[in-house]
Amino acid sequence: MKLINRARSRVAACLTVAVVATATAFGGVGQAAASTTASTAGSAPTGIVLGVGAKESQRVVSWYAPTGAKQFVQVAPTRQVVHGKFPRHTTTYSATVAANKVNGGYNGHATIDGLRQYTSYSYRVGSDGNWSPTYSFKTQSFNGDFNFLFFGDPQIGSSGDVAKDGAGWLDTVNVALTANPSAELLVSGGDQVEVANTETMWNAFLAPDKLRQYPWAATIGNHDVGGKAYEQHFWTPNTDRSAAFYQGDSSTQSGGDYWYLYKDVLFIDLNSNAYANGADAAHLDYVSKVVKAHGNKAKYTVLVYHHSIYSPADHANDSDNQVRRQDFPTAFSKLGVDLVLQGHDHSYSRSYVIKNGKKANAAEQPGAAQVVQGPGGVIYVTADSASGSKYYDLTAPDTTKDPNYGPDPLNPKNHWANSVENQEHVRTYVKVEVRKDKLVVENVRSGTCAAPNAAVELGKVSWCGPNSGASPAKPVGSLVDKVTIRPYNSHGHGSWGHPGGHDWTVSKNQKGVTTLTSVS
Repeated sequence: MKLINRARSRVAACLTVAVVATATAFGGVGQAAASTTASTAGSAPTGIVLGVGAKESQRVVSWYAPTGAKQFVQVAPTRQVVHGKFPRHTTTYSATVAANKVNGGYNGHATIDGLRQYTSYSYRVGSDGNWSPTYSFKTQSFNGDFNFLFFGDPQIGSSGDVAKDGAGWLDTVNVALTANPSAELLVSGGDQVEVANTETMWNAFLAPDKLRQYPWAATIGNHDVGGKAYEQHFWTPNTDRSAAFYQGDSSTQSGGDYWYLYKDVLFIDLNSNAYANGADAAHLDYVSKVVKAHGNKAKYTVLVYHHSIYSPADHANDSDNQVRRQDFPTAFSKLGVDLVLQGHDHSYSRSYVIKNGKKANAAEQPGAAQVVQGPGGVIYVTADSASGSKYYDLTAPDTTKDPNYGPDPLNPKNHWANSVENQEHVRTYVKVEVRKDKLVVENVRSGTCAAPNAAVELGKVSWCGPNSGASPAKPVGSLVDKVTIRPYNSHGHGSWGHPGGHDWTVSKNQKGVTTLTSVS
């Protein structure tokens, strides 16, 4: 479905009078004299998070502030920041500041643009006399191979103990980035918190300093969607906030679909909470338009959304998931999607190669360490809990609930779509290696049965460890699963017939299934 060897091919206008209209090495709006005045207690920005930009040379910074006054992001190469003092001429980006719709205060965001590769940058947010602490991040090469990390459902607060959930989340983030310090993106599977507008939960989620050093690519989950705090905390690039991409009232709930390009990957993030009243068709129309416009600039297409359509646990046969299982897979195959990353089910699964909603190769063995996609082949991954706040046990295939989601003939305890299903009640994260001729997906243990592991500590689950607790927990850093995914004919660089050149129509057939049809 795609050509493997194809070529890769806001700042607001209002600044203070201190800004000198001189272009900078960052590509920013100009330079301003840097203040060294200390922040006033209680007036500095909080909840700062580094977000993904529309491309490698951008980052988005989002935060909370106590006032609606003008605010900025100041950025300088770290080597120029001496003893915590920014240089006299520092790149300054004006922020967009808006009143919070819930919980009072204000939220701000700004896009840092024109970053250079292989550079360490330091930044702070706020205004003269009210600056945040200084944080740093590094860029790497803007071309070629890279790794990113995918995290399932921290859902801070779901155990009933915010502190314990936060401790598990902090530990996973630190473990993952200690093991993978050169990871370039942190990708969310959704459900950052248990209750959408509860700021104590958001504070615990945002506590890891690594979230100010590595870009977080947010995904909205069903526990995030019920209020505006998600949108207040995260500004995402290229976001379509049309009514179809909200679960309900867009004035009170969060939503939107968005995309960004990072090196050889086109990432598309969907609000899968919006699925009723034709929303699936709207999502597919969005994906098809993004792929058509930008697919030829990337080697791989990765979709991210919350609700795992090939759930192996509690959500396997949810009615909304049954609808998505009909609406999405064939369209994803036609659009040349390579990898789908999902959350929601607090358990781990990795699918077989799925084409048009069916197993592509009947002979593919469970747990195969290497697979070849073939044209239209898609791998679906569900991430387990990254915080240990909640786990769901695997369920047996039940055709009385969904006749189309029965057992795997090669491994009847699993659902037919899944090559691997796993639950050990230990925290994990997913590492994805992006290489020119393959994707490598690993599910990695970030904890054991010991604390911090809130669901185990609080007795929310009765066992812990492999084989339903019959075997002792394996060490932090050990692998639950690993697969190498080789694109079709990657060695010979054969043609995928990439769908980026096609126009598509989205409609429902006589059975009510959403379908995608090429019209060119």
